[in-house]
Amino acid sequence: MNSPQTVLITGSSSGFGLLTTRLLLEKGFTVIATMRGLEGKNAQQANEIRKFSEERPGVLYLRELDVTDEVSVDQTIQDILDTTEGIDVVVNNAGFGIGGFAEGCTVDQMKRIFDVNLFGVQRVNRAVLPSMREQGSGLLIHISSVMGRIVIPYAAFYTATKFALEGLTESYSYELEGTGVDVSIIEPGGFGTGFMAKMEEAGDMERVKTYGALLERPKQIWGSVGEMIEGDNAPNPQDVADAVLNLIETPQGKRPLRVVVDPLTGGEGAKTLNDAAEQIQHQLLSSFGL
Repeated sequence: MNSPQTVLITGSSSGFGLLTTRLLLEKGFTVIATMRGLEGKNAQQANEIRKFSEERPGVLYLRELDVTDEVSVDQTIQDILDTTEGIDVVVNNAGFGIGGFAEGCTVDQMKRIFDVNLFGVQRVNRAVLPSMREQGSGLLIHISSVMGRIVIPYAAFYTATKFALEGLTESYSYELEGTGVDVSIIEPGGFGTGFMAKMEEAGDMERVKTYGALLERPKQIWGSVGEMIEGDNAPNPQDVADAVLNLIETPQGKRPLRVVVDPLTGGEGAKTLNDAAEQIQHQLLSSFGL
């Protein structure tokens, strides 16, 4: 099977999205790199991507796309479909985190993080799937986290979105079986991508002051994580971009549902849960005749 040639990536301005964009351009893919603020806050990043692409064999299209805006998603993807031969792969990567005590995070914060990390994925999938099903091939890759399987305290809302993303993605994998569209999840561990530096704090710190001495716990836990992912022996975030490329190059129908990428800890917790869930799901679906 030939590797799919046209790949749409959300959240391409930084982190895993940027690394994946650069890698696929180096490998000769047509990359549709999307982000918010293409002419505004991310203009510099966009220009750097353009400059990078000039000496690479791949073809770059930069597009403004806000995953929280259904009109933006629908119009952008329709424009891409109208001006290219189709979208072969989507990498749902856009997302952000909120840290601190769950009680101190407001409902508005919860709504916003779900709007980006989960509802944004649904908007993109709905916009691209009809064309993929019509062409009889496609690949949806969802960037989740080991925190979609295990819980590290003081990031409850981020964890909740990734648990939800896992369920949504696995459901898609069953429902799209037989259409030619594959569905995969990548579960990264801790990497130094700048993600933690951009994490929001709880919006209602006044409420959690009465936690007293316990208030130091989030800084203790996440400070330790930060030291591990930024040190001399820190894991290389390029590993996640490599995992995306590997999924794309894997033959249709042979792609795994979940791929753990966690050199920091080995990812054994997530892998163990994934293996157990796979067995249970196989038994359950078999009982339904699926």
